[in-house]
Amino acid sequence: MAHRIVFSGIQPTGRLHLGNYLGAVKQWCALSRAPAPTPTSRLFFSIVDLHALTAPAPVDALSARTFHMAASLMACGLAPDASRGVHLFAQSAVREHTELAWLLACRTPLGHLQRMAQFKSKSGAAKAAASLGLLSYPVLQAADILLYRATHVPVGEDQEQHLELAREVADVVNAAWGGGAGGGLFPRPQALALPAGGAARVMSLRDGTAKMSKSDPADAARVNMDDEDATIVAKVRAAKTDSARGFLPLDEGARPEKANLVRVLAALQDAPPEAVAARFADAPAVEFKDALAAALVDTVAPMRERLRHLVGEGRGEVERALREGADAAREEAAKTMREVRERVGYA
Repeated sequence: MAHRIVFSGIQPTGRLHLGNYLGAVKQWCALSRAPAPTPTSRLFFSIVDLHALTAPAPVDALSARTFHMAASLMACGLAPDASRGVHLFAQSAVREHTELAWLLACRTPLGHLQRMAQFKSKSGAAKAAASLGLLSYPVLQAADILLYRATHVPVGEDQEQHLELAREVADVVNAAWGGGAGGGLFPRPQALALPAGGAARVMSLRDGTAKMSKSDPADAARVNMDDEDATIVAKVRAAKTDSARGFLPLDEGARPEKANLVRVLAALQDAPPEAVAARFADAPAVEFKDALAAALVDTVAPMRERLRHLVGEGRGEVERALREGADAAREEAAKTMREVRERVGYA
């Protein structure tokens, strides 16, 4: 395999939940522990605290949330290791992110940003009142990726549009700053084929048609990765299902809640959803829920205990990982920006 650089990021908003874990973090952990495909391969995992500023938050909360997210990722199994090229860092610790974002913004057509699904959904009918940060969010996201000259980005289906914009921006600036489209300063980042069976799309425990979310006001709609065992069992037992017996057919359109629960158990067990559904083909919902609750407790309990250690007496381990990750990220970012400044003409 050729030289590979991977970049991915997560916002430090709220507690890490099952949707985050199965949708991205489980795959991050596997990537961080896998043998590097080449000696020059590197992994950059960023807690994107600058992105989090598009939503109002208490001034004193951001730093604490960033630390807690780093600890949560490590508790789930992410293994930062500078000697292996695996880096975890806060986005705001690398000032070049915002510098490159401004340069890219000067080359990104406004129409590209106005068509983004995330801007449309978050701004709603009040587009004129939406912040410039919400509109330009994808440009900063492109800068995050291109700053490290990332070749691959692990993304779920809801982020494909953002990755495509990063490719378009790379083409535009490569053409403008030398090298031509598809060459020059930046590679065109590709979606990464994920290990561990790929990412699972996890829906709300209360509504199988809505994505599990930190912003859902109902805590019972999600399993948090620091929930107590009894809380997990209670949430699973209260999860919405249909009244028909069994879990076949596996039909997301007609039976979204049961299909969601099957996908979750399948992802936890690294099994095909169809095989899990077949195992419970004629089972009552309570039997399936007991199996799912047990699998979740087995997964979450050791992570929860590890998190307690990392935010307590193990705090220095997280601080060291963030410090070493930021040092490596700044070194790489400085190399990129030296060349960018020369190409743009203000070096």
